[in-house]
Amino acid sequence: MSSNKLLLEAIALRKCVTATYNRGTVKLAPHILYTRHDELFIDAVTVSRDGKPPREIKIGTFKVSGLSDLALDDEPFAPEPGFDADAEKYAGVALFAVQS
Repeated sequence: MSSNKLLLEAIALRKCVTATYNRGTVKLAPHILYTRHDELFIDAVTVSRDGKPPREIKIGTFKVSGLSDLALDDEPFAPEPGFDADAEKYAGVALFAVQS
């Protein structure tokens, strides 16, 4: 399965994904897939990094090409209350976003 299809499925089903990012293992809750400068990005909540929860819950930006060993995880997630798919940064570039 391609990374794009896997991310679209994860967003649609509200399922986490696991990946290798910056030589570490991350579990992410992807909220939106979008383009910037002809590159694909996701904004996602980091659920865990190397098996440990983050110090704070926040939405981070990840370049899709920087995520390797991407896999769908069975863990469901609820959309982050502060997430706004209609934010200006996504205007005209959003491909798919989680529905609240």
